[in-house]
Amino acid sequence: MSLIELNGITKSFGAIHALNGVDLSISPGEAVGLMGDNGAGKSTLMKVIAGNYPPTAGTIKIEGEEVQFSQPVDARNAGIEIVYQDLALCDNLTAGANVFLGREMKKRFGPISMLDYSSMYRRAGELFSELKSETRPRDLVRQMSGGQRQAVAIARTRLSDPKLVLMDEPTAAISVRQVAEVLALIKRLKDTGHAVILVSHRMPDVFEVCDRVAVLRRGTKVADKNIKETSPEEVTGLIIGAIEAA
Repeated sequence: MSLIELNGITKSFGAIHALNGVDLSISPGEAVGLMGDNGAGKSTLMKVIAGNYPPTAGTIKIEGEEVQFSQPVDARNAGIEIVYQDLALCDNLTAGANVFLGREMKKRFGPISMLDYSSMYRRAGELFSELKSETRPRDLVRQMSGGQRQAVAIARTRLSDPKLVLMDEPTAAISVRQVAEVLALIKRLKDTGHAVILVSHRMPDVFEVCDRVAVLRRGTKVADKNIKETSPEEVTGLIIGAIEAA
C-alpha cells in the first residue's frame, strides 16, 4: 500500500491553473524526485501536500484513507513534515533550541514552568546521532555550515517521527562537501523507513538518492519513471518540452 496517494490534484488561483490533475504516489522508504522548470507547479504541489493550500479538485489519501488538510498542522498530524528552502531557522538560537522551536520541553517547580534545556539538548543530540551528523546541540546556528543547518531542519522534522518528509531545494547554494552531507541525510531518512519527496534543480542529486523521478511542466505531470529506467538527458528533455511525455 502506498503511504500517500494523490489523485487528480488541481489547484487554481483565479484564472491561473497552477496544477492540472496531478497523480502521484509514494511508498515508505522511497524517495521521489520532483523536477520541473520555474513555474512548473512544484512548490504549489508541495504546499498542497503540506496543508498550506487546499486543492481546488482531487483527493489525498494517507495509507488508503482520504484526508483533507485545511492548515499545515493537519498535515503534520497526519505524519507529513516539510523542510523549506530557507530552512526557517533562528540564527541566534542553538541547534537544540531550533529543533524544539514551538515544541519546547518544559519542567515544573510547583507553580513555575521552565524550559527543560538539558532534556531538549539530550534529545537533539540523539537525533543528530541517528542522522550521523556532527552537528552539536549547543552550537549556535549562525556559526554552522549549510550542511549542518540542513541537519538541524531535518532533525526538527524527526521530532514527530513523520511518515513523509518534503524537501524543497535542500542542496541549493551550498558547497560540494555540504551537498554530500545533505544527500547522506536523505539516505538516512530512507533507511529508517521515511518517504521523501525531493524538489531539486540538481540532476545529479536526484539520480543519486531518488528511486523515481516525476516531472511537472506547466502544472501537468508529464513523467513518473523509475530512476533506473531514465536518464538525465531524457529528464532534461521532459522539463524543457523537447520530449512531450514519458
